[in-house]
Amino acid sequence: MDIIADVAGRFLMAFGRLWLNPFTYIGLLLVILQYRKQIQFERKLFATSLHSLVGETWRTYLWGWAAGLAVSVAMLFIGVSIQLETVLLLWVLSILMILIRIRFLCLAYSVGLVGILQPLLSLVPQQGEGGFWNGVLAAVRGADVPSLLALVAILHAAEAVLIRAQGSRMASPMFYEGKRGKIVGGYQLQGFWLAPLFLAVPVQAGAAALPWTPLFAGDSLMAGWTFLAFPAMIGFSELTMTRLPREKVNRSSGLLLIYALVLFLAALLAQLWSPFTIVAAVLGIGLHEAVMWYGRWEEAQRSPYYINQPRGLKILAVVPGSPAEELGLKPGELVHKVNGLRVHSKSELHQAIQLSSAYCKLEIADHAGELRFHKRAVFAGDHYQLGIIICPDQDAVFYVETRQLPLLTYLTRKLTGLLKKDSEETF
Repeated sequence: MDIIADVAGRFLMAFGRLWLNPFTYIGLLLVILQYRKQIQFERKLFATSLHSLVGETWRTYLWGWAAGLAVSVAMLFIGVSIQLETVLLLWVLSILMILIRIRFLCLAYSVGLVGILQPLLSLVPQQGEGGFWNGVLAAVRGADVPSLLALVAILHAAEAVLIRAQGSRMASPMFYEGKRGKIVGGYQLQGFWLAPLFLAVPVQAGAAALPWTPLFAGDSLMAGWTFLAFPAMIGFSELTMTRLPREKVNRSSGLLLIYALVLFLAALLAQLWSPFTIVAAVLGIGLHEAVMWYGRWEEAQRSPYYINQPRGLKILAVVPGSPAEELGLKPGELVHKVNGLRVHSKSELHQAIQLSSAYCKLEIADHAGELRFHKRAVFAGDHYQLGIIICPDQDAVFYVETRQLPLLTYLTRKLTGLLKKDSEETF
């Protein structure tokens, strides 16, 4: 019971210090800005939002807390040696790197960079006593890179679980320019979670030792420990024009689990043999880039899925709470007939719905090509297409540009990357 009371007391102290950390609020702000931009895209493309900013922010915030606590418990047994100076160094490096690309916010890049810089900066002589530069040198040289890489691996394992469980929920339908210049449908898949971590870190005196020996940093933690709280950002961002959201999410989470396992084994080897540390750091960055490259390459090898067919109009998405959702219509299915008429364009769909003001009959081809029939009364206030968002034709006015953007450009544009067809105007 003494160890439980001891852990609880230190946790409460760390919990209070977490709210004094400015990066807690910076991370939450980045999550809100990202989801706000995504919802603005939806409104611009479809004249309605498919997600709620407040609802999605709270959901991801709570899931982030759950992931952070789970990782914290795991790290009690795995172990990590980290000081406040190292936390500040990692956050500063992350902020500097997202000025180049937003995706560099991931800890894999900042920890990997520290692991690469550590042997190089060890050759730089210290200039006098104190000073900013000497503080940076001390933070880099003192970082326990193997245990930090193990932490990155566990965070990515947690991210893989979050992606599989929640990744398709925030999927947003989009219009993209395909490989042949035609406008096709697709999905922006992304999720960002602020995961507060409570890590057991060594202290010099005045604290009891852990009753077990962690895998990493075991000797230092046995001399005394306390909790260090800091927020970590985890998340992913991908697009697919060739798969259903759930299928793409499952593949992405599987790749991340493999990455996490390989990186953890590399960190363990670096712990046992220190010269391997720089190799493990390079692997942390290189394999992360390889996972992203493979996802893009795999997409490029497949044909677009979200395009209309001679048999009918393909459903890109359905509006939440709409008649289409009530009827059980799914993305990827085909609208074959409406009120007995075959439809091949958005205007034909709208005209067919208007044939009857009292009810609507639909013939839908499912993913296997089998037809099923639906009938529903039409009420005032229903979505003008019953909540069906069809794949774009070449009359689509807007599409989304897929290039990567630096943070400053991202923050200064209200709807970064949304282009008007046949123009160079960016909103």
